Amino acid sequence: MARMTKKKKFISEKMLQKSSYTIEEGVIFLKELASKKFNETFEVAVNLNLDTRHANQTLRGVCQLPHGTGKTLRVAVFAKGKAAEEAKEAGADIVGAEDLVQSVLDGDINFDKCVASPDMMPLVGRVGKQLGTRGLMPNPKNGTVTPEVGKAVSDIKKGSVDYRADKAGIVHAPIGLVEFDDQKLIENFNMLLDTVIKAKPAGAKGKYLESVHLTTTQGPGIKIESLTVH
Repeated sequence: MARMTKKKKFISEKMLQKSSYTIEEGVIFLKELASKKFNETFEVAVNLNLDTRHANQTLRGVCQLPHGTGKTLRVAVFAKGKAAEEAKEAGADIVGAEDLVQSVLDGDINFDKCVASPDMMPLVGRVGKQLGTRGLMPNPKNGTVTPEVGKAVSDIKKGSVDYRADKAGIVHAPIGLVEFDDQKLIENFNMLLDTVIKAKPAGAKGKYLESVHLTTTQGPGIKIESLTVH
């Protein structure tokens, strides 16, 4: 049997002390265990009582975190004319139409998010496979297909996060970096949870919110308690 490292032993001993934490306790606890070598990301996993095989129990949307995620994202926008100008003014890193399609076809996909005005979707469809495999395909459900491309770019730059329930009914989303002030992480957490709760699908039955766990990039997952169950 492999020998347990000092860090793993320390974490194991800490984990035995409590089975669940308030969000305030959880943030402090995970910061104590976080790596000192790089700035880890706090991640939330919201376990929901959903069967996403049914259309009326799917969940997908966007949450605008009050303090952002701490990460700078490169945004590409498919737009022409006035919409293109709005995107540039909002801080889009790449704006184009046919030329952007060609860049994607050539494998030049150096952006993290993609937005498109509705009239551009037939054009975007040409690179649906390339964007889709990377999770970059614009979609009206998460606000990335919109006539208000400037607002979409601005929201992404400020720290909006996409969320969706996976096959197991779990929503995974980042809420900030370890270097964030505790209160900012707590406020981001509360905003994400409140958004997910308010977006409860019409087909959800029984207890909707089953559990919530918090972790960091290399840290353990801990259960967050004292939640209002809707």
